[in-house]
Amino acid sequence: MRVMEFKMERPGLLKAGDHITVTEGVLPSNYYYTIDPSLAMSPNIPFRDRLLSREGEVLEVVENARGFYVKAQFDEEEK
Repeated sequence: MRVMEFKMERPGLLKAGDHITVTEGVLPSNYYYTIDPSLAMSPNIPFRDRLLSREGEVLEVVENARGFYVKAQFDEEEK
């Protein structure tokens, strides 16, 4: 299992237990991931740490002084 954090701009868009899909974006030296449909975005991820799965589950949504953050887990075990 892999856990990733995403930045969410507004409260209430996701909750713990929600099934999510992500879309991969490519920058010149990084990837980034967006929870569909544009609910939250990951930080830039180096090429060597590319996310292998496109489906996951929300573990928790945390609010702090900087905003709302979604922690999600993805199953990346080889089949």
